[in-house]
Amino acid sequence: MEKDNIAVGLDIGTTKIVAMIGKKNEYGKLEILGIGKSKSLGVARGVVNNITQTIQSIQQAIIEAENNSGYKIKDVVVGIAGQHIRSIQHTDYISRNNPEEVIGEKDIQLLIDQVNKLAMLPGEEIIHVLPQEFKIDGQSEIKEPIGMYGGRLESSFHVVVGQASSIRNVGRCIQSSGIELSGLTLEPLASADAVLSQEEKEAGVALIDIGGGTTDLAIFKDGIIRHTAVIPFGGNVITDDIKEGCSIIEKQAELLKIKFGSAWPGENKDNEIVSIPGLRGREPKEISLKNLSKIIHARVVEIVEQVFAEIKAYGHEDPRKKLIAGIVLTGGGAQLKHIKQLVEYITGMDTRIGYPNEHLAGNSGEEISSPLFATAVGLVMNSIENSSQSAVRMELVNEQPKVVYRNAPTQPIQRYEVEENYVEKVETIDEPRETVSQKAKDESTETKIRRSFFDRYVDKIKEFLDNAE
Repeated sequence: MEKDNIAVGLDIGTTKIVAMIGKKNEYGKLEILGIGKSKSLGVARGVVNNITQTIQSIQQAIIEAENNSGYKIKDVVVGIAGQHIRSIQHTDYISRNNPEEVIGEKDIQLLIDQVNKLAMLPGEEIIHVLPQEFKIDGQSEIKEPIGMYGGRLESSFHVVVGQASSIRNVGRCIQSSGIELSGLTLEPLASADAVLSQEEKEAGVALIDIGGGTTDLAIFKDGIIRHTAVIPFGGNVITDDIKEGCSIIEKQAELLKIKFGSAWPGENKDNEIVSIPGLRGREPKEISLKNLSKIIHARVVEIVEQVFAEIKAYGHEDPRKKLIAGIVLTGGGAQLKHIKQLVEYITGMDTRIGYPNEHLAGNSGEEISSPLFATAVGLVMNSIENSSQSAVRMELVNEQPKVVYRNAPTQPIQRYEVEENYVEKVETIDEPRETVSQKAKDESTETKIRRSFFDRYVDKIKEFLDNAE
């Protein structure tokens, strides 16, 4: 068993599913051990709409991450998003029996548990209860109440709520993929952990994560989460607009957006044209880059204006709520050319592109440092905080496991080598009967892994024999 705390994050997006395995190095930075990506099938606007396809996509990403890292994944922290997510502000309090005792963790937990029992709309479930500021016996603006005296402990909370069925569908997809669900995190909060500094959170900042199906917003001020929102539009809507506007297929529209797309139409000249190959022997299609950027510009403006409406709803124009650090853009949509300038033009706020490299170890690849993986990096960081051993080394991958018949007469044990569809019987060994001791009952994790690999081999053998007839 590894001594390091190996963490796993799973980002189930509308466009892609990413499984990321990482650990903290000796400098406290995140070292990525392996990453697996697959095309997301069965997810629309952050919500699962096809269980079977989603399971297949998750398994593909998990297997790739395991092969890249040499670790076997046991459980994951999953990001949750979608248009069903909403947030509310709530204030609650507890009266303490003994004001002469200092306030401890259990008092705060009691207050959080009380908020978790709030009655929600039918079909809704609380995902996060995030304490903001505390009040003790009327004294307000307390950030850390532990160690203080008081009889009445009060706090304002940011409560994130989601559709129970959508959350359960995600859980079912994870368990059906053969892994456990160790935690759920709101995706904008995970992205914020990955790309925002503590100074920005203190000064006031709005994080905009432009994904494939949704655009997520998280607002921080004085180091506290103040507002979250999920807008049901993202990069896929821009691709659909290009597809319809230029009469081309989706794959070509996506490539056109990535390679030649710009959110600022004034940059392209009228004579700049790109030629798209025609389908099935048809003539190539010529598309003006100026028209392409006009299509992109119109949709990006709509998305940014909806996000800005949420920032105004938080109360950004109030001097006490001013977001001094401005806006941070992340997610795949943040890679669109000139989007930073367009956001600054519409909102009048300082804007930068958020990369997750601040928390990553120096040897991390350029691909992992992309805004595309901000949520996945944040989920791995969240998994590290859980202090769970989410993956173990696959040291026994190349060893052929041995089956021991416990409390049974002497029986021959057969070993097999499996390579694609070819099965060869290697040897037969007589193994004496083994009794079950108390020590054997406490099976180690390594033994469980051995068995899981053996089960997989046996399944392959059975499949081969069934097809051979």
